Amino acid sequence: MALITLQDVSMSFGGDPILDRISLRIEPGERVCLVGRNGEGKSTQMKLVAGELVPDSGRIVTQPEIRISRLSQDVLSHLSGTVYDVVAGGLGEMTRLLARHHDLIARMAVETTERMLADLALIEQEMEAAGAWNYEQQIETVLSRLALDPNRIFADLSGGLKRRVLLARALAVNPDLLLLDEPTNHLDIAAITWLEEYLLSSGHTLLFVTHDRALLKKLATRIIDLDRGALTSWPGSYDTYLRRKEEVLAAQSAQEAEFDRKLAEEEQWIRQGIKARRTRNEGRVRALMDMRRERQARREQVGQVRMEAAGAPVSGKLVAVLKNVSHDFGQGPVIKELSTTVLRGDKIGIIGPNGAGKTTLIRLILGELAPGEGVIRLGTKLVPGYFDQQRALLHDDRTVIDNLTEGGDFIEINGQPRHAIGYLRDFLFAPDRARSPVKVLSGGERNRLLLAKLFARPANILVLDEPTNDLDMETLELLEEQLLEYSGTVLVVSHDRAFLNNVVTSSLVFEGSGRVVEYAGGYDDWLIQRSEAEPKRTEKTEPREKGRKKSAGVRRLSFKEARELEALPTEIEAM
Repeated sequence: MALITLQDVSMSFGGDPILDRISLRIEPGERVCLVGRNGEGKSTQMKLVAGELVPDSGRIVTQPEIRISRLSQDVLSHLSGTVYDVVAGGLGEMTRLLARHHDLIARMAVETTERMLADLALIEQEMEAAGAWNYEQQIETVLSRLALDPNRIFADLSGGLKRRVLLARALAVNPDLLLLDEPTNHLDIAAITWLEEYLLSSGHTLLFVTHDRALLKKLATRIIDLDRGALTSWPGSYDTYLRRKEEVLAAQSAQEAEFDRKLAEEEQWIRQGIKARRTRNEGRVRALMDMRRERQARREQVGQVRMEAAGAPVSGKLVAVLKNVSHDFGQGPVIKELSTTVLRGDKIGIIGPNGAGKTTLIRLILGELAPGEGVIRLGTKLVPGYFDQQRALLHDDRTVIDNLTEGGDFIEINGQPRHAIGYLRDFLFAPDRARSPVKVLSGGERNRLLLAKLFARPANILVLDEPTNDLDMETLELLEEQLLEYSGTVLVVSHDRAFLNNVVTSSLVFEGSGRVVEYAGGYDDWLIQRSEAEPKRTEKTEPREKGRKKSAGVRRLSFKEARELEALPTEIEAM
């Protein structure tokens, strides 16, 4: 029996229906991934399934007493207390018991009295009767794996850490149906891989939205596609879905082209004059009216983002040379004895746990921070451009246009003035949306605006800090293509393994205690080389040269190389 069933559900917020008579069944044990472009209504569908919204029409049927837990993209503003309080807060009546137990244990770590021991015994008896010990263990596990301090005050945390606490809250409930909206945002690779294994082994029924293609491929047993209000189901792998979806869109495009050709013929016929309106032609006229209504009701597919980096002066061939560079902030080494060379055109991935020092490394490479020890030599004509995951470059109370142009209606692209509205259309901002304040934008829209700002300004070094968060798959692949074709240097901090595999040519990896090691290739190449690496590197061998000389095993094709390989048979045949 299905855990939840949606029957002919529709939802609208004033314009075209976000959801137009959709139907869906989720069976126990399924792991269903919901895909679609930004703004198609994925989060709305998740809220309907969670019971947080009521549909305009249709029915939603759930099993009796089903437990549904949802991780949203937004941080809930009403939550307060410690991290432990928030994580345990989703457990209903058990919340009070668990919070009292945790608070008492914390106080007893400082001072223990007879009264405390008596209270502890009483609370633990109540927990035993309520079956709360399993939840206590579950909370401790997720807090540990997500590297969360249970005693920190939730309100004092950064937005990223708050999201991680809410993920722990969703997992701690042990629900019958778990809804996850972009669960990997603000997680490092170690936490993401733990989450994958946990969700695979836990047996949870999942409905999830993600931009992380590696997570999608590993978890999803079925893909459902939300496109222009309609929902379609695609059993099988993500690669199979992509191929079949492209075939369906191609067939749909051909059908629509034939329909438009026929409509144009009928419009020409009706304009011929009075004979078109004779009684014997009334059926043909009615058919034309029906065709006009059908064409008017057609919802066009949302266009693709068009992005192209503005030109900039070519930097020197040498971007930066680091020799025996070390740096710390008085609490142990952040970077220790790093030697590496950055050349023009390099695309370098920077990999490591949250808080390891990735931003510090970028600042050192760009000369924005002087090293505690060692020497850094910078190249010439360096013009960096920044993509900031905290979105500090955006002003919430100003409009999208003002954020782009800093006031005014035009922006200069490669020396030519261009109207801001037209440029923002390339990044899928309609004119009314372009005049809206940034504070009303979704996460995906904010990231598209950051990309628009990034590519509008001349730069020969692109610094990208978690650029993939909240982007839909198509925009993500276009960004990858743009970076592959970019002639300048790219420094990218990312926990998106597929993105690293497809874009970077080498990786600087934080491996603990300030040790940063360079490897050829992306994330998978690092895993291969790490397993084959010699236990000790000689001081005279630079990591970059070592990585170049050592075979990385079988290297995965990049996104661009895979596309070129697909096109080769056609090119060969033509030649």
